[in-house]
Amino acid sequence: MELTVDGHKVYAATGGKPFDPTKPAVIFIHGAGQDHTNWQLPARWFAWNGYTVLAPDLPGHGHSEGPALPTIDAMAQWVVHLMDAAKLEKAALVGHSMGGGIAVEAAAANPERITPVALLGTSLAMPVNEALLTAARDTPEQAHEMITSWSLAPRAKVGCNPAPGLWMSGGVMALLARNRPGSLHAAFNACNLWKTGPEAAARVRCPTLVLIGGSDSMTPPKIGRQLAEKVAGSHTVVIPGSGHMMMYEAPDAVLDALIAFFRSGAKT
Repeated sequence: MELTVDGHKVYAATGGKPFDPTKPAVIFIHGAGQDHTNWQLPARWFAWNGYTVLAPDLPGHGHSEGPALPTIDAMAQWVVHLMDAAKLEKAALVGHSMGGGIAVEAAAANPERITPVALLGTSLAMPVNEALLTAARDTPEQAHEMITSWSLAPRAKVGCNPAPGLWMSGGVMALLARNRPGSLHAAFNACNLWKTGPEAAARVRCPTLVLIGGSDSMTPPKIGRQLAEKVAGSHTVVIPGSGHMMMYEAPDAVLDALIAFFRSGAKT
């Protein structure tokens, strides 16, 4: 599906069903340097089980036109503009990593329009290692290798893919290689500049799921729990053995957690 947001063409996957703004809506927000393909399994399940789905490529990512947005706050405002373009009065947000930070800011600023939210591999701040930030700007392939090394749990690097025959490290590298020039560095710089996470999280009042990878070295469980403590009434689920790329490493566990959360009364 293509939409026009702030004068630029935006691509959004719809989970294999036509988009229908009259149904409860779920918007899936990917992380830095990634795209809508992160969400194939959950997007499809929700689209075929009573919801309407948008899994957009953020500006400057995937099939969406640029430029990449410079701050997390700007991306949060963009999500609301996306909702306007899709004629959605309300929507649930499911965000991973940087996408979770975007969801936090959007929910804090728009409590009447965004409910509930699910935050996967998300923290209250997203400082980026200086070497990684520099590599993202100057030597992207090196940055992709660093991200892949840090984002996967040890067992994911030696097989253990739920889909037999697929190479998980190679899959993450291929995902990152689809970046447009400059988009990864712009996204990481936006993450590095984000300082309002604690205040925004404290203002979130909608039902919130915090999903944590038990072996996540980029957003360790301690960091995820600090986020959960800031969001009043949030529910926490830990996926044992999963790293940061939990949608790849533990797709069934991620989907089960999302289904349980929405069925528990977290209505859009």
